[in-house]
Amino acid sequence: MSTTAIIRFASPLDMDALIQLCAEHAAYEKADYDPYGKKEALSMRLFSPPPPLYCLVVEQHEEIIGYATYMKQFSTWDAGYYLYLDCLYLNEKSRGQGLGEQLMQRIKEEAQKLGLSEIQWQTPDFNEGAIRFYHRLGATSKNKERFFWQVG
Repeated sequence: MSTTAIIRFASPLDMDALIQLCAEHAAYEKADYDPYGKKEALSMRLFSPPPPLYCLVVEQHEEIIGYATYMKQFSTWDAGYYLYLDCLYLNEKSRGQGLGEQLMQRIKEEAQKLGLSEIQWQTPDFNEGAIRFYHRLGATSKNKERFFWQVG
C-alpha cells in the first residue's frame, strides 16, 4: 500500500518534532539519547551555508512522521565522493505504507543533484525489517563492525 506524504527539507520550525523522532529512533535501535543541546547543535549544522548535514522530513496530515539525514563524504579507496545516509526513521504507525521507499527515492534524487553515484549507510544487524527493506530496494550489504572511541 502506498500513501502520499510530503517529503521536504527540514525547516527551523521542524526542530522539536525532529528531536522527538531522534529520541524514538535511538530507542528503536536500543541506544541512549540525550536531547540536551541537540536542537541548537542540529540547527546550526542544518541551516548554515553550506550545510554540512542535510535533513529531509516526511510530513503527513501536518505531522512530521519521519526523517532522513545525510551528508557528502569522501572515499579514499574510490577516490571520490558518495552520499552517506546517517539516519532514516519513520515512526511506528507510518511503516508499511510505502513511505520508506518514497523517502529513499528522494534521497537518491538528492544524491544525483549533488553529482554522487553511490549512497552508503548502515543499520543494526538486529533490524531485520530494515535489512529486508534495503535488500528489496536492490541494495547490497557488507559485514563490518562499527567501533566508537571516545576522545574527550
